[in-house]
Parts: sequence; C-alpha cells; structure tokens
Amino acid sequence: MQVTDKAYQEHRVFAELQGYLEFYGQLAISVFSFATMGTKAIYNIDTYVDSSIQGTLESMRTILFAGRINDAYTLLRKYHDSAVINVYSNLYLHDNFSIEDFIVEKINNWFQGRERLPEYRVMSQYIKASGALKPINDVFNVDDRYKRLRDRCNDHTHYNFYRHAMLNNNEMHIENRAWWLDRCSEDVRDLFILHIGYIFFLNGHYMMSSDHMDALECGTQPEEDSQYWVAPFIQEVFDKIITPRRPDVTSTIKASSAMQLS
Repeated sequence: MQVTDKAYQEHRVFAELQGYLEFYGQLAISVFSFATMGTKAIYNIDTYVDSSIQGTLESMRTILFAGRINDAYTLLRKYHDSAVINVYSNLYLHDNFSIEDFIVEKINNWFQGRERLPEYRVMSQYIKASGALKPINDVFNVDDRYKRLRDRCNDHTHYNFYRHAMLNNNEMHIENRAWWLDRCSEDVRDLFILHIGYIFFLNGHYMMSSDHMDALECGTQPEEDSQYWVAPFIQEVFDKIITPRRPDVTSTIKASSAMQLS
C-alpha cells in the first residue's frame, strides 16, 4: 500500500533522500583508499559505514513512500546514531593514534567485533567536549535544533504521543501528513549537514578529488597543488545543500582545511 495522493508522492523529500543516499555511495568509494590509521583494517573503515548509511536512507525513502511516516522517523534516529558513531570513532582515533599507540584498541576491537562502543550519550558528550572540534561544535551548538530533532525521533520511536501511531497508517486521511513530510525534509537535511560537517572538519582530505592520485597511478607528474582540489560531487553538495542552509558550517570547515573548497 502507498499513500496515493499526488502531492505526497511528488514531495521534495523523496528526491532529496535519493540525492543523499547517492552522495554516500560516492563518498564510500572516494574514501576507500585512505588507510584508517590506528586499526588493522586494510581499507578505510568509513567506507562501509557510509555504505550502511546509504542503505538506511534508501530504506527510509522506501518506507516513507509507502506512507509509514512514523517508521521513517525511527530510521532517522538510526541515521543520527550512525552519524554520531562515525564521528566518535574518527575523533577517538584522532585523539589517540600515535607512533607509540599505533593500534587504538577501543576502535580496533570494535572494528573486529570484540568490543562495543559506548552508548550514544557517552559518545555524544565526548564529541561535544572535544577541544579539536570546538570551532565546529560552537557552530552546531548555536541553537537547540539537534536536541529538538532527537526528541522528535524518540517520540516517534517510543510512541510518546498517540498521534505518532496514527502517522504509520497509510490508509486513513491525515490532514497534517504534508506538514510531517516538510518537517522530515528539514530534519534529514540538518542531520546530513551535521554528519558531513563533522567528518570534513576532522578529515579534510576526504574532500580530495581523484586527480592527484590518478596522475601518480599513471606515472605522470600531478599538477601543482592538485592534492588540495575538492572532488566535484563534494563541492556540489556544499553549493546546493550545506552552504545555502548553513554558511557558518562551510566557513568553519574552510578555515580549518587546506582543501580548496569554494
């Protein structure tokens, strides 16, 4: 069953979700060759985290298209969890990897299935308390949008209000269904900016285009400063999504990175 209302089926949120999940697919491929220092992984462990997030967004799009707004918000909460896990693991490696501590046991054990990461609240507090992330934390904590977003996700997940149960029914008329699609669109975009903003602030090299490595692999001299060029698909996501919504995030990332992000 689907909600057959044309305005629902053609809502912008579906095209937006498609764009986000395609971006994560491209990012997963792009970061594959960057070794995750501090673990025994032979590939970048973010590759499969990004692919998993891509799958979550695809599932969310499918379920939302079927009219199950309540279930879609449960997946949005999972997306938030995944983003926090990804930022936490990268930050913990950043804080603890060194020549003396070549293997960071907490993250390596998680990668190898021998240890769980801390609960969400602990990881979130670790991120917020980070000195390395202070500039971008100051931007993301300028208001309480992410607390309110998390509360909405929890309300849907736990049926904190009866109306959330109603939003999983795709056969009845619900007057505010369009409002919830608008709200969902804003919430997914804000989470996307949160995740990508943190990751690119921590790992500016993730934005790198393939030109520099392509030249080396072909045995030719790379163009000067090509290691600082930004991949077109990443520049596009800043131009179309991040900068229009949060120019403060873009400017903070640019100030922290040598990458030629415009």
